[in-house]
Amino acid sequence: MATGTTSPARRPTRAEPACSLMARKRRGRDINGIVLFDKPLGLSSNQALQKVRRLFDAAKAGHTGSLDPAASGLLPVCFGHATRISGLLLDADKTYRVTGRFGTRTDSGDLDGEVIATREVPVLDRAGIEAALTRFRGRIEQVPPMYSALKHEGKRLYELAREGKTVERKARTIDFHEITLEGFSETEFTLRVHSSKGAYIRTLIEDIGEAIGCGAVVTQLRRIGLGPWSIDTAGGQPSYSLDDLQAIAADDGLEIPDGLDRVILPTDSALGAYPAIVLDATSVTPVRHGHPVFVPNAPQTGWFRLYAPDDLFLGMGEVLDDGRTAPRRLFAAL
Repeated sequence: MATGTTSPARRPTRAEPACSLMARKRRGRDINGIVLFDKPLGLSSNQALQKVRRLFDAAKAGHTGSLDPAASGLLPVCFGHATRISGLLLDADKTYRVTGRFGTRTDSGDLDGEVIATREVPVLDRAGIEAALTRFRGRIEQVPPMYSALKHEGKRLYELAREGKTVERKARTIDFHEITLEGFSETEFTLRVHSSKGAYIRTLIEDIGEAIGCGAVVTQLRRIGLGPWSIDTAGGQPSYSLDDLQAIAADDGLEIPDGLDRVILPTDSALGAYPAIVLDATSVTPVRHGHPVFVPNAPQTGWFRLYAPDDLFLGMGEVLDDGRTAPRRLFAAL
């Protein structure tokens, strides 16, 4: 999750959370691919997932990169075999637009928490705020908040926090690739933040407030990018709100036959950061049966996308020590 909470109904998670995968159902359509869902405020990630799955009548669905009810924005919903790439997306960068309020601190880092301190806000200008932001750009050490889903001795930190307990947390290395000041007033400021996995956005806002000397708390949070997708900039990939999907579903089979299926992106659209190799015709069958093969000009390290000669996406592969290409996750049917 990106913001914290004290509400028992909402479980805080970090900005780089684990993937949630719904239990498989025997009924529903066997569809594959990804929908870029624009999650509204007020829904948990699992509630949003269930609504989208029902609209598509999907037999299997999951999401990556949880957002709590207080945050809106990009929540990729995976169908069918696309759920198997969730682990690959957990390492993806995230981009947020966040608004913070100077002069207030809460125990959760957002407005759902109890106010624990208020301080006078100094007269601020762009130069002063930029000076404070400078120390957070690039690679930093960030201490996770108590209101997070990390575990301590088998118990979630947010559970301990609700009991009034505080435990020592180990700092984590985070890369803040971009922190851009988009606007500010006497009491509030808005940032665009592009970070590596594991970043806690509300902790960033709190730390910026402390750097300025008055504290700060998150008031609004929207995720606008995840991995290869951006939904809030010109030329970004289209995303769909719940209203959008419901409207398409209402027309499905009428003016827009199969309209919902047309918004599903192919599974490999999530994997553009990985190089692609095309197998020759003689290598496809052994790879599909899980056997490594020699592939000319294959990458020497890491994972990559595997395609058949007809551009069919087969799955992911990895080079072995002997130079052969080994299939790691296969999606295309035999």
